[in-house]
Parts: sequence; C-alpha cells; structure tokens
Amino acid sequence: MFTSTGSNGFYKAPLSKSLLLVLSAISILLTLLFQHYQKFFVYNLQAIKEDFQIWRLVCGRTVCLDLKDTFCSSLLIYNFRIFERRYGSRKFSSFLLGTWMLSALFDLLLVEIAQYIFGITINSLPSGFLSPVFALFVPFYSSIPRVQVTQVLGHFSITNKSLVYILGLQLLTSGSYIWILALSGLISGICYNSSILKVHRILCVPKWVAKIFSWTLEPVFSSAEPTNEVRVGMGATVDIQRQQRMELLDRQIMMSQVAQMRRQRQQQGGMINWNRLFPPLRHRHNANYQDHHPSEQGIPPPTEVSEEQVARLMEMGFSRGDALEALRASNNDLNVATNFLLQH
Repeated sequence: MFTSTGSNGFYKAPLSKSLLLVLSAISILLTLLFQHYQKFFVYNLQAIKEDFQIWRLVCGRTVCLDLKDTFCSSLLIYNFRIFERRYGSRKFSSFLLGTWMLSALFDLLLVEIAQYIFGITINSLPSGFLSPVFALFVPFYSSIPRVQVTQVLGHFSITNKSLVYILGLQLLTSGSYIWILALSGLISGICYNSSILKVHRILCVPKWVAKIFSWTLEPVFSSAEPTNEVRVGMGATVDIQRQQRMELLDRQIMMSQVAQMRRQRQQQGGMINWNRLFPPLRHRHNANYQDHHPSEQGIPPPTEVSEEQVARLMEMGFSRGDALEALRASNNDLNVATNFLLQH
C-alpha cells in the first residue's frame, strides 16, 4: 500500500528517487535544450539489426524522448517505490536490470512476430525506460492487497490500485507501438518472477556492486523518515492533492483494520485463532500428534523466518509470536502473512 507522500515519499527508496530525478532531468534537457542529441537516444531497430549499433539497446531504452511518456513513467516509478522498500534496493535493482535485459530480447522477437503475422514493418519503438516499468505491474498485481475505497454508480469499485492502472493505461495509449514494449515488459516480469525458470538467480546485481552504489549514491538520494502527518501543499495541483488524499485514506484504512484486529484478539484472549487461518496445516499437525508413532525422518524442518520480516510485521502492531506463526504457516511469504493477520 502507498503510505508516504510529500518530500519524504522516497524514504528507503533511493534507487526509485534517482531513476525518477535523473531520467526525467535528461529527458527534459534533451527536449528543451539539446534537441540535436536526441538522435543518439532513438530506439532504432533497423540500425540495431542492419548496422549493428548495439549501443542503441542501451541509450534507446533508457531515456524517454516524449515528455508525456516521461511524466507517466515517473508517476509509475513513484508509485512502485513500495517494492524497493519491501524487497530492498539490491533485489529491486536486480528486478529492473533483469527485466530490462529480457525485454530487449522480447522487443526484437515481438517485432519479428508482428511482421510475420500482420505484415507490419516496425523500424523504431518508443524510447525510454518503459519495459521495466510495465514489468513492475506483475508484482503489483500479484502482491499488493486490493482495498476498496469507494464505488461509482453502485457497481464500479474504486480501489487503492485504480489510479496506478489508469496511469499504466495512459502510458499504453501514448504511442503507436508502445504496446510492444508493454507486452515485452509484462512477459519479462512474469519470466523473472517465475520460480521455475530461476531467472532471478542469473540476472541479478552482485553484492559488491550494490555496496558501491550504497556508499556513493544512497547518501545523495536518500530521504528522511516520513512523519505521521501528511500535509497537502498549497502549490500542489489538483491531481497531486487527490493522489495524496487517496494515499492518506489508504493508510487510514490499513490502520483501522489493524485496530479492529487488535480488538478481536483482545476479545479472544490475546491470541489469533490460527485454525481459521490455516485449518489444513493445523489439522495435519494435530493428526500427527494423535498418532503415537511419529517418524523423525518424516517431520519437515521448521521454516526459517527472516527477522527483517518479523520486524516489519511488529512495526504494524502485531506481536512477535503472531508474526512468527504467520510467517511459518505462510512459508515465509510476507504478503500472505500480512493479509491473514489483517483479515482474521
């Protein structure tokens, strides 16, 4: 969920902040002051295939030459900063690097498929860091809880995720062939997150590289810890004010769920009814105890629980015992554990 706004909105997200500021600044400079350098950032597929200008796979897929794409992608990076906080900068940068490299291959493949099936000849694609941004919709869809904010006409639900999907749709419709980048990014995100392909073990940022960037760039782009109060600036536009109010409402909904869960736990004697959460696991566990012939070899080892994830759950107000039990029962999945703790 999106809980931080204002100048401190990039707390524990220095990579997201650097991407937003640096890429946006370069895009604006190329558009307003250095138009004669734009030719070096064109994503020209014909030049890549015929003239072997491989460097265009880097320059053409980094900086947007259209300010509309720059604006939409910057807003999406701002909203997706939640993943850097959740996974850490190294894992987040590994996801961006992996999907960026995979999408380069899928871009060329999809262009050839479009030419073979539809007879469309595509010589260039929209420039910019777009495919990794679309790839982030994969974990956004699968791991961010959906919380209803209101309803329109009694049938259409407005959730905490609606604005992000609208921004993605706006970016998708901003260019003629940007759908290729979107499809390439989504396929790359699915492949990178796949537990079968194990791509994340190959395409990742080495630890020593992450340490170098943490020593050099993190002090420059780090942000202070946000305060509890969220103020809306007088100079902010209507859209920014609406986004900040939605984020504040999102935070209030989560805190109300936590408070309701606490009251229910107090009424039940301070412990969560884990039989409601994971009845199959508990049932099998009790069945093993009823059998007086347990096999030591058949007993699986207890799941190792990350202390960092325990600390995150405790920061939300859960006890250490409940956090440990939820993480063990959910196979150390922080999202599943959080959802169950909030809903039961």
